[in-house]
Parts: sequence; C-alpha cells; structure tokens
Amino acid sequence: MPDSVSDIRLVVAISSRALFDLAESHRVFENQGIEAYHAYQVAHEGDVLEPGVAFALVKKLLALNERLGERGQVDVILLSRNSSDTGLRVFNSIHHYGLDIARAAFTSGESPYRYVSAFGAHLFLSVDPSDVRQALMAGCAAATIWASPPFAKTRDDEQLRIAFDGDAVLFSDESERIFRRDGLAAFNANEVAAAREPLSDGPFKGFLLALQRIQSIFPADESPLRTALITSRGAPSHERVIRTLRAWDIRIDEALFLSGLGKGRFLKAFDADIFFDDQETHCQDASTLVATGHVPLGVANPGCSESSVI
Repeated sequence: MPDSVSDIRLVVAISSRALFDLAESHRVFENQGIEAYHAYQVAHEGDVLEPGVAFALVKKLLALNERLGERGQVDVILLSRNSSDTGLRVFNSIHHYGLDIARAAFTSGESPYRYVSAFGAHLFLSVDPSDVRQALMAGCAAATIWASPPFAKTRDDEQLRIAFDGDAVLFSDESERIFRRDGLAAFNANEVAAAREPLSDGPFKGFLLALQRIQSIFPADESPLRTALITSRGAPSHERVIRTLRAWDIRIDEALFLSGLGKGRFLKAFDADIFFDDQETHCQDASTLVATGHVPLGVANPGCSESSVI
C-alpha cells in the first residue's frame, strides 16, 4: 500500500505450512528428498491445499480491510522455504480461497526469516521453530504455530480476538527469571517494590501497538479487534503490569490475572482466535482449544539467549 494512503498498517508474515496443510507433501520431502518433493508439488499444483492451523486467523486479518477502507491496511505476506516453482501450488490455493495475498518470498530451502524485517512485518508465524527463533533474535515478534485437532468456535461474528501472555511475550522475562531462581515470594516482593517501574519491552509489544493503532480508528464498542492479557500473575504482582501498560499508553480490552490457574478454559471463554505464550505447558493446554503460538525465547526456553527483550 502506498505510504500516502495511511500510516496505520499491520503487516503479518506467515509460512506456507502455517497457512495450508502441507503435511502430505512434507512427508514426501522428508522420506524421499527434494527432487521427489519438487516432482510431487508440480504434479499436484492444480490440487487445492486444505486450510492449515492459521488459515482462519489470516481470513479474519484480511477481512479487517473491509472495515478499515482508506483509513488503514492489513497486509499478509507469504514467506516460504519452497522455490517459486514448487510454491506455485501455494499461490494457486491462495487464489482458490480468494485470499488477498500478493507479496511473497520463496527461498528454496533457506530460512526466510531475514525477509521478515525487510517486509516491515509486525508478526511472523511459522511451524518451523528455528525460523521463528531467528526472527525473534532479529527483532520481530514471532511464534511457532502448533498444529492441533480442529477446535470448535463458539462465535460466528467476524471480530478478531487475540490473547497474550505477559512475561516474556508482551514484557521482558526479567521478573520471570527472579521467580524461577528465587521462588514466588521473592518474585512478589520484587514486583511490589518495583510496582511503579515499567517492565522492559517484550517481543510482542510492537505487534500489540500495531493492533491498537487499528483499534483507535473505531469506537471501543464497535472495534473489529479485541485483545486480552491472560497471565499467571495475580495480586500483588498485578499492579506493575497495569502501570506498565499505562506507561506505554496501551489499551488492553480484557486482563485476566489467574494466579497460577490453567489458562485453557479462560481462553475458551474469551474465544480467542490465537493465543501467544512462551511456556510450552501453557501452549499444550491452549492448543486443543484455540490456535496457539509458542514464543521460543526467554528463561522458559532452554538454549535461548539470556534475555527475551527485543
């Protein structure tokens, strides 16, 4: 979209295996190699791919453009390890479903993460943890989409609902490190003492800001977007979170402080279209109910960098 139309823009990059179900062709690649995969994709390029775990999310993201009109734009970018030749099947499927996706990068087996920043993406979704981790380290919000059994949606409206964990997602993992090292009492004591000190930025702050810019166009009760913070924090550590969001001038529509309760049933009650969390246990709980993005960064993910601040 030309810069002159609007400064309010949300850009989401997605891998072909997150958008479509490529399990069968991926098995060909793993079992028979790249040449057999190439031949398979070319032979089947007229066969429409089934939707993948993030397909419904992408449809809702693109549907925002109808409501935005000239006031803003949502772009979805395809980033794929396919070559342009094998990727033709993916583009044919995009056309079949009427998805307004015009931009793509096909990297012939190389990680496409380096194009996340080049496209100005606020979020990158993939099924490949290594690509996601590299994107996170390069400074972009990114998550590994977990494939799950089909989950029932209770809403039939088009409102897009996005839920976030707090520490190591919206905020840095600085406090989480204290909890894991010294326990809950030390964590709470630190958060009470630092209640008026905003937490450092986490990897998804920029994405949340981009969402809020879209929300700002609409009256609160007519917004096509709704956000929620669903965190294991409870009193007394809630205050620092509230004051951090206030300092960032970010509006969260709903905030759930669960004090250690499981998140799954609350995500179902919120009816999230996607949920982002850094901890695999929370992702496992959530992924049977809603599309779930694992953020493989921070102290909860061994082997990651020393800090999740981006």
